[in-house]
Amino acid sequence: MSDRLQEMAVFVRAAECGSFSKAARELGLSQPSVSRIISELEARLDVKLLLRTTRRITVTDAGALFLTRAREVLADIEDAEDAARGIDSLRGTIRIAMPIMYGMRQIIPHLRKFLAMHPLLHVELSVVDERQNLVAEGADLAIRLGELDDSAFGARKLETLQRLLVASPSYLAARGTPKTPADLASHDCIFGPGHSGRASWVFTRNGAETSVDVRGRIHTDSGPGVFACALAGLGISMATSVMAAPEIKSGALVPLLKGYKASPLAVHAVFPGGPRPSSKIRALVDYLAEELR
Repeated sequence: MSDRLQEMAVFVRAAECGSFSKAARELGLSQPSVSRIISELEARLDVKLLLRTTRRITVTDAGALFLTRAREVLADIEDAEDAARGIDSLRGTIRIAMPIMYGMRQIIPHLRKFLAMHPLLHVELSVVDERQNLVAEGADLAIRLGELDDSAFGARKLETLQRLLVASPSYLAARGTPKTPADLASHDCIFGPGHSGRASWVFTRNGAETSVDVRGRIHTDSGPGVFACALAGLGISMATSVMAAPEIKSGALVPLLKGYKASPLAVHAVFPGGPRPSSKIRALVDYLAEELR
């Protein structure tokens, strides 16, 4: 049975990493050992689980099914071990993927207290705005802003962010302050990742919805890039009240169209392995949900 559990653990990590060599480094094995274990697993099951190329490995349809069940089995074993040791003895590594600005301002500041509560846990952070497949990221947990597309994964809502428009005082002094959404058509707007990258922005006021096509000369694929451009006076940007709060408080950015509401932005914790994650992932998600509530 232990050999089968090792096969599962090696397969899951190789599938998540997309690389035998990376999985080998993380598991403390040699790359040939990982390749041999996967080959023996496929031979025993008489099915191809992973497709190898010179650049990376990908999961077959059969491999995706096996990956889901293998994660569940390993999570059950981890839960049993944690139950025997007690919740204060959670251990191992949690790999978290998160967008840059939200991660810096809403997630990372809360990790110190969580890690103090669980001294045997380690955290690996992937802080990028590009939304990749959760398996390809090799993450145990991902923080997603906006609509979810990882329907096969489990998810829990952490909070809802209110969105608003902001601009620097220097930009407004040079270009004027918009009074209605229609005024945005004559302004430079900054396009960023996610919803702020759309060319049509929607607002509501007294139950009435208004959509306006916006234009701009600045496009960036990162949240920090949006803020840097707004602070530099390059245009009007879409932000959230939480993430723009320090700049608004200092006067570096000015909130606009206060009588209008942009659509809110939901924040979810997303995890592979179905609706019931491992005990360490549950502990972190429960903690973040309480802290951000």
